[in-house]
Amino acid sequence: MEQPYYKAVQSASPMGIRIRFITTPGGYHPLHWHEELEILYPLNGEIDLRIDGSLHLLNKKNLAVIESSRVHSTYAHDKTSMFLNIHLSKKLLESYLPDIELHQICCTPDTIADEQFPAYRQICELVEQLTRLYIMDTPVYSLEAEGLVLQILARLLREFSTAGTSMSSSMDKLTMDRIRSIITYTEQHFREPVSLGDAAGHLGLGKEYFCRFFKKNMGMSFLNYLGEVRLSHVYQDLLNTDAPIGEIMENNGFTNQKLFNRAFKGLYGLTPSSVRRLARPQIPMHFFLPS
Repeated sequence: MEQPYYKAVQSASPMGIRIRFITTPGGYHPLHWHEELEILYPLNGEIDLRIDGSLHLLNKKNLAVIESSRVHSTYAHDKTSMFLNIHLSKKLLESYLPDIELHQICCTPDTIADEQFPAYRQICELVEQLTRLYIMDTPVYSLEAEGLVLQILARLLREFSTAGTSMSSSMDKLTMDRIRSIITYTEQHFREPVSLGDAAGHLGLGKEYFCRFFKKNMGMSFLNYLGEVRLSHVYQDLLNTDAPIGEIMENNGFTNQKLFNRAFKGLYGLTPSSVRRLARPQIPMHFFLPS
């Protein structure tokens, strides 16, 4: 089975820590995965976070952890999304905890038990310190910031992790390999006419079994997922190019204008022309705080 599609995390520190404060137009980021553990902390609005097929609502100034190698997607409801994003390489942190790969962190607001809530709030307060530190922009920011991130990780491991579990408590290795493979396949072929038979055949499965498999593990049908991948690329092209909308639509796998318009508005709540109009001038990809 070929290398699954995943997001490579760039520019991490020598300790395997990457901290980003980002401002970007809201919208949908399709299913993907990466080897690094991810901490997501919205600074405004709401985010729908889907992890291994389970949907979680993430409100502003609430923290969620996405374990390494988990398939996930995000949808930011606000037109402008501000968030803190931290990636950590478990491999490079083994000098602190040799068996860190065996520790699986489960921490989303809707899965926290009452007795865990005080610890959760303390972790969120550390993230707030990290935000204030970024605004201060001191010469030793990197040292202090990575120290706070290590404190955050230590508390997450202490309060919200289980040891000795497999890569995924809800999916076995074969299932994860299949999901990653179909994500790779979709990213490589979404501009082409892709049928259920094509997708099922890629995994060597019958169409009916494939449909049940995908819906059970991803929380949506494959054709809905394919449409969302196409729409997300359309969205980015609307923001980043001046190509005509009809050309963008066709370049990303859509052939029916009416169905495309309906699907786009259903996912983003706006027409393609409205998205392009609101994005001019484009929002810079850096962090800011509202006054």
